[in-house]
Amino acid sequence: LTPRDPMAEGQWYSCLAPELEAMRVTARAACHSHATLAPDRRGAVAPMLARLFANIAEDCFIEAPFHCSYGVNTSLGASVYLNAGCVILDSGPVSIGRGTMCGPGVQIYTADHHRDPAERAKGIERALPVTIGADVWVGGGAIILPGVTVGAGAIIGAGSVVTRDVMPGTCVLGNPARAR
Repeated sequence: LTPRDPMAEGQWYSCLAPELEAMRVTARAACHSHATLAPDRRGAVAPMLARLFANIAEDCFIEAPFHCSYGVNTSLGASVYLNAGCVILDSGPVSIGRGTMCGPGVQIYTADHHRDPAERAKGIERALPVTIGADVWVGGGAIILPGVTVGAGAIIGAGSVVTRDVMPGTCVLGNPARAR
């Protein structure tokens, strides 16, 4: 049993495990490479960052800067666009469907920290997957919380905090995000 096993299964685990810290160091290096390479050398996605992802379509584009926790739990479909300052905390699986566009500063979280302060201090958390369907538009500064599924064709208004699933084709906005 490795520290990644309970993490992958959505069970409680310690994010302070040395194996997980080593993976985060690798992800930080890949994000740094993406942010610091000259745009003509970086291309749509810096090679080091592209290699990190679980899956990434060739025509994805990620503006710099970008940050992810691990990268290895993130899958990006064809023509996904992530604007500057996007953050994906991918302790658990994050899947972003083809044609989805995220505005600047969008944040996607899978880490759900323990509610008990003593457990939280020990780094105890669980990872709940986030799934975003095809052709979704996520407005700038929106936050998508752990365990949320966003259906195909949905629109998430800028600055919204998405705390629950969004049905396909629905427009949600606000904090918490609600259908309008």
